[in-house]
Amino acid sequence: FAGVVYNYDQEGVHRAGSGWEQCICIPLVQPDMWELLQHWDNLLEEFSWEEAWLPHRYNEQQHNCFTFALAFVNRVRQGRGREPLSKAQFTESFLLPHTREASRYLTLHQQLAHTDVYIVPLAEQEQDS
Repeated sequence: FAGVVYNYDQEGVHRAGSGWEQCICIPLVQPDMWELLQHWDNLLEEFSWEEAWLPHRYNEQQHNCFTFALAFVNRVRQGRGREPLSKAQFTESFLLPHTREASRYLTLHQQLAHTDVYIVPLAEQEQDS
């Protein structure tokens, strides 16, 4: 994926185009929600300038990057007439499935890295069939 990562810490909201190459990308919007996808960037930019996300409001335990992400998701849900998610619901529905998948991938990668395995790409004609 290409884009900008918004994150919130003791210095406020940051927008970064690089430095997040090792992160897990979690899709929050279904591909068929075209109208929401068109407004997503503007909604996020406006949200990030709100007073709630000023640096002095940051608290490592209670008002952090997780809070920022969850609050934004709930703002979008509210705009679509949906109920807000709790921290537990957000974690269970969006975060855990992707972190479990990443963990399985990393475990497999580590196992393959320590064995004598050679991976051969398929020839083009085999890929098409």
